[in-house]
Amino acid sequence: MIDELKVVRAGFAPIKGTRHLAHDRVVLDAQGVVGDRGFALVSVDETDPARGRVLRTVQHPSLVAVRAELAGDRLEVELPDGETAAAEPAATGERITCDYWGREVELELLGGPHTGLFSRWLDRPVRLARARRGDVVFAGSVSVVTTASLRDLARQAGANALDAARFRPNLVVETDEPYVEETWLGREIRVGEATLRIGVPIPRCAVIDVRPETGERDVRLLKTLASHRPHNRAGEPAFGVFAEVVTPGAVGR
Repeated sequence: MIDELKVVRAGFAPIKGTRHLAHDRVVLDAQGVVGDRGFALVSVDETDPARGRVLRTVQHPSLVAVRAELAGDRLEVELPDGETAAAEPAATGERITCDYWGREVELELLGGPHTGLFSRWLDRPVRLARARRGDVVFAGSVSVVTTASLRDLARQAGANALDAARFRPNLVVETDEPYVEETWLGREIRVGEATLRIGVPIPRCAVIDVRPETGERDVRLLKTLASHRPHNRAGEPAFGVFAEVVTPGAVGR
């Protein structure tokens, strides 16, 4: 067991692919951060090759500029141009089986103003859908990034600092040694009231090159990572680690 680590940022996105927002407090249960990626967007355009797939951020980077927050049962969405939609997502009784990174997930299609808002923003017909907890999560239920690793990557990339939101971590923890988190694999760490078991390093894609506020590519962090970090079999460089919840609890910063 590693002594309790200081959390300096905690966050999640209620809709898969939208902007990763920081919160003063999050709650971890056996399936990860409560409220994280409980919704997803799917294409319903008959001419779209991606029809029947959960929309991926790497293919729709403009999604990261959209703010989505839960306020009780209401889902509040705001586009960068100021247009908003706020309502409780309404079940329509429709269900769809979609592909999410090679595995089938069953989604519940929803009604309400969010669908029109996202369709206009993405310039294609899409539907908002509710996902079962963990179904549209790539791997580990919690993602962890460290401050020392962020500082080192910023130095390597010639940047003054990097917004942690680029990496969409559920938790950013304070460390002094870059990439020390990769020595924690299989170990348990305490964060707030919760305990996590560290899993495997997180493979990264071009989403980290996208500025969270605008959805536009502005740096070449993936190339920088690839130049000095370990790769998986797919050639993706690692940054941060996945984790699973051992003991549920609240985590604040």
